[in-house]
Amino acid sequence: MMNLRRPAPPTDPKAERERLRRALIWPLIGAAILVVIHALHELLGGDWSRLGILPRDPMGVLGIFTSPLIHGSWGHLAANVPTLWVLGILTLYGFPRATRIAVPLIWIMGGLGVWLFAREGAHIGASGLTHGLMFFAVVIGIRRRDALSIALAIIILFLYGSMLWGVFPSTPRVSFEAHLFGAVVGAVCGWFLYRRDPLPPARRPSWEEDDGTDPETLRKIAQGRLDEIAPASDEQQRRDRPDP
Repeated sequence: MMNLRRPAPPTDPKAERERLRRALIWPLIGAAILVVIHALHELLGGDWSRLGILPRDPMGVLGIFTSPLIHGSWGHLAANVPTLWVLGILTLYGFPRATRIAVPLIWIMGGLGVWLFAREGAHIGASGLTHGLMFFAVVIGIRRRDALSIALAIIILFLYGSMLWGVFPSTPRVSFEAHLFGAVVGAVCGWFLYRRDPLPPARRPSWEEDDGTDPETLRKIAQGRLDEIAPASDEQQRRDRPDP
């Protein structure tokens, strides 16, 4: 059953602004780092493909950590950076704690999957990370089932739903393995990390605002935790009983 609770107005606008600021600035810094690295690659020249993942090559283990930073061309970079930036903003704003755990897991565990099982060749680029974040956002939105999470999942599917097909082999020179393992790790992170961030406070309906019920009791009722509600005392029951 969906629990699309309308979020209440933020109780601390300053904290909300700081949350938005962090969601904007950190993906921007990450995108800038990728651009600077590729600019250095173009300036210095040379073959940087050895910094990619070389499956089952002991020297290619380093690529698990470095391959998302390396791109083959400006076009390759342009295909990844805007997507990574937008997904980073949306996931960091919606699920900041879970995202800070999911990103390194997608990076490392997705890369390990490529190293273990992918085709021979140098696998480079941040597309595994973008696919991981997309699947992470959709799965965590389904698991949390609050209005904000579902809205973010719908927005991401609308913008990047075509990435679902990227996990299947299509173009010979495209590493679908990076997409696949990034997506798998992202989905697993979304499934298990959905409780890492607290649900947003719900807007209370007008009919329950002045009934004198304890807010914690209302929260337990909304979450179906009826067995945790303590029965009212005899004095409280007498006070609540209408006069004859």
